[in-house]
Amino acid sequence: MERTYGSRIPILKVGHLLLVSIQFDLHDQMAMDLQADLLESVRRTGARGVLLDISALNVVDSFIGRMVANIAKMSRILGAETVVVGMRPTVAITLVELGVSLQGVHTALNVEKGVNLLRSILDEQIRGGQWQP
Repeated sequence: MERTYGSRIPILKVGHLLLVSIQFDLHDQMAMDLQADLLESVRRTGARGVLLDISALNVVDSFIGRMVANIAKMSRILGAETVVVGMRPTVAITLVELGVSLQGVHTALNVEKGVNLLRSILDEQIRGGQWQP
């Protein structure tokens, strides 16, 4: 599926989480728009977690890889943990070959495991007194 410039990626709120499912390959402007939209959504909704599904991405370049890492880091600054799910092996290989660091970015194989990981992270924050639901 190809998207044109100006298209926006939907951001769904589910409880304290935001779900973003990227269903097509991203170009640079679309990735920057997603970053801005997602950070604004975290701020506006007070979301505590972001689930970023990239299972439909066939290819990534260093810019898109950095954008994914930046989204996770910036969301954390705003108080939301991010889990990237659905990364294809070819995408993981490409990111490593490009030297893109996803240090500090949580990953899971699929949406279900990502939701479980986010819940465990948020439960830990509640037990540690870092957050009141």
